Amino acid sequence: MNRSIQYLYVVLLCCSMATNLAAQQTIDITEGEKWYGGAVNNAHLMPFKEGYSLNLYADIQGNQAVPLLLSTKGRYIWSEEPFKFSFSNNQLVLTEVKSVLTLDASGKTLRDAFSNASKRFFPSKNKLPDTLLFTRPQYNTWIELVYNQNQDDILKYAKDIIANGFPPGVIMIDDNWADYYGRFDFRADRFRDATGMVDTLHQLGFKVMLWVSPFISPDTEVFRDLQAQKLLLFDNTGDQSMEWAQADKPAIISWWNGYSAVMDFTNPEAKKWFQGRLDHMVNTYHLDGFKFDAGDADFYPASALSFKKASPNEHSRLWGELGLDYPLNEYRAMWKMGGEPLVQRLRDKKHNWEDLQKLIPHLTTAGLLGYQFTCPDMIGGGEYGSFIGRDKLDESLVVRSAQCSALMPMMQFSVAPWRVLSPLNLEMIKKAVSLRAKYTPYLMQLLKTAVATGQPIVRSMEYEFPGQGMEEVTEQFMLGSKYLVAPVVTSSAKKKIYLPKGTWKSDNGKKIKGPTLIEQEVAMDRLPVFELIKQ
Repeated sequence: MNRSIQYLYVVLLCCSMATNLAAQQTIDITEGEKWYGGAVNNAHLMPFKEGYSLNLYADIQGNQAVPLLLSTKGRYIWSEEPFKFSFSNNQLVLTEVKSVLTLDASGKTLRDAFSNASKRFFPSKNKLPDTLLFTRPQYNTWIELVYNQNQDDILKYAKDIIANGFPPGVIMIDDNWADYYGRFDFRADRFRDATGMVDTLHQLGFKVMLWVSPFISPDTEVFRDLQAQKLLLFDNTGDQSMEWAQADKPAIISWWNGYSAVMDFTNPEAKKWFQGRLDHMVNTYHLDGFKFDAGDADFYPASALSFKKASPNEHSRLWGELGLDYPLNEYRAMWKMGGEPLVQRLRDKKHNWEDLQKLIPHLTTAGLLGYQFTCPDMIGGGEYGSFIGRDKLDESLVVRSAQCSALMPMMQFSVAPWRVLSPLNLEMIKKAVSLRAKYTPYLMQLLKTAVATGQPIVRSMEYEFPGQGMEEVTEQFMLGSKYLVAPVVTSSAKKKIYLPKGTWKSDNGKKIKGPTLIEQEVAMDRLPVFELIKQ
């Protein structure tokens, strides 16, 4: 039998018996075949090497994840439920499979694998998020204010953006704007006129998003009300036989900012309540949308009880559904919502070169998993702990980070570049923003294509140029099929750039015939871009 036909639609059924669920499925890796997928936050480890292992159940690695694996030979593996996979002895081993497992080998390339999987399992819904997220830079108040979100400093940040020559766009007010989690009103001690603040931001040219989470602070009036209505996740108190109807003790979840109860969105009434509070914020304070933080699968213990039985991963997916009613949205954790008009952001990166080098493989892998509207992390890093105790930032890292983000789907500032950079380096950041504006019309074309076909906006070299040995090239990417973008992501200005077959025109106007390897010193104010003018 022809191998492609043989694997075109191979479905391995795993019934509900525990012995069969634990059954091992082994797939031989063909010569030269490389695999990607699973969790975006592990993309710097892709293509997967011998010994790699991950169990997706209750673990999405703090970012986007999908029960999907794709190969450079056109094969893909999909399951509706999480599974464990590992690479050993030139084999892909699948265990703890909880649902139908599909292996499709009808394609020949990584692009084929993605196209076949996306059309079948996560087709584009033909809807775009708010396009201001793409046409202008975004600004997040997190690094500048951390937990001291307040009206005066937010307005100052916004006015400083404009005063320093940056265009207004979406501004995101981050955590600790309320008295406690679950209370949906601005705290009066820091926001004397929150509606007026948002109106002023609008007058300055911004749209305004607000940080929210699924957590509810215990021992509060809201908590007690939600407990009485059973709209929270409940604790089985160690009794595995307990049913939801019997439960009366809310589960208390440990997360990065303490201990909280968590909403149970398997309950339609819980979703209705939460949406009602979001709409209250929109109507009362004139907000435009929300940054939906948390929602990670590991915040939903498998032992917890919910209105409808659901895996931790499914709880994470249900958190994602809330954003569908708000075109201005952003998520950092997501499960199985490819093709939807939801904006994703890569997991918080530290202020170091190692994490900067993760941006390209992470972003291109997000596209492979159907998350086309993905923002790299905040420029210079969004993990605030790496800023603590620093008297001075690495200015060259901030500049290179901005250049790396400039031609990605979105670019987001948080640390104020005018505060931490010299005048010369600040001008380099502004040059990167201006460069983005030059390519924005093409980016908008790619957005429309992504909405129509599901195809990634930003693509790995292997995706766009299969069979040319590009599987391990992770420090450059393709913007659509036309532009090769090669940002410097190391402390050295020396850069190796791999040009595939074709005729290329560099940003200095020089024509170059590929395939070839270019080694050059890249000036601090330059982002190398090569246009494919002839395939």
